[in-house]
Amino acid sequence: MAPVKAFLRLVAIEHSVFALPFAYLAALAAMARFGGQVRWDVLALVTAAMVGGRTFAMAANRIIDRHIDARNPRTANRELVTGAVSVRTAWMGAAVSLVVLLAAAAALNPLCLALAPLAVVPLVLYPYGKRFTDWPHAILGLAQLVAPVGAWLAVTGAFAGAFAGSGPAWVLGMAVGLWIGGFDLIYACQDAEVDRTIGVRSVPARFGKRFALHASTVAHVATFALFVWFGELVGFGWWWWLGLAVAAVAFVYQHVVVTPSDLSRVNRAFFTANGFVGIALFAFALADLVIRGGLRA
Repeated sequence: MAPVKAFLRLVAIEHSVFALPFAYLAALAAMARFGGQVRWDVLALVTAAMVGGRTFAMAANRIIDRHIDARNPRTANRELVTGAVSVRTAWMGAAVSLVVLLAAAAALNPLCLALAPLAVVPLVLYPYGKRFTDWPHAILGLAQLVAPVGAWLAVTGAFAGAFAGSGPAWVLGMAVGLWIGGFDLIYACQDAEVDRTIGVRSVPARFGKRFALHASTVAHVATFALFVWFGELVGFGWWWWLGLAVAAVAFVYQHVVVTPSDLSRVNRAFFTANGFVGIALFAFALADLVIRGGLRA
């Protein structure tokens, strides 16, 4: 069990909580729109696909970046650097996770299976992005956009008339992509000086921490606007708007506690604010769907 535990630490499996709520939100909103019945088998397969995809992405990221991680004091204790997890074990875990993703997609519907390989591309491209662009955070945002769209298509099995059908999922996906990409701008500020020294590219390394934090603020303002648009498109009631108000506090919090001269609370912003946003918005959206009768078990 020790290698398994070490691998789970390597991929930070507990961080799945950040992406799963939005996949569930997209799936349940689609179910409410198309029949109103909760399909537990679909939710189980969405969970498997999400966890499989995210685990594959994290394992691939750690494998590809292991030499960069070894040169950064903040990441030098990661499992592939210290030898707690071998590269072979990491590749095996990545392969198993990819199989889980593809198997879950195949079990959902043909469209999900056909699109699954496309969803994998930005997951693998992201760690390479810091080698050829100052904006690798945008690639991460694109990778995160996939989850809500995929969850919506897991329910519908079709794009259903372009924007009129799957439009809400694309709006939610863009919101999630900007949210995570915007936070990655904050997170990357921790390594700005080291990245310049070792040749890793990022917005903070190229343009400075102050610019990165301002760019993150712009991204999160756009995120909030997209959440509003999503709520309008799916016809949410006041529970959703109350949830947005609560989430707004968390958004403001993470931008207040992190400044160019004080990055000591970046992890607090990551674990507290971002985890809270996902769970809170999902909880309020679920309450809205159930109380207003749009969704039934």
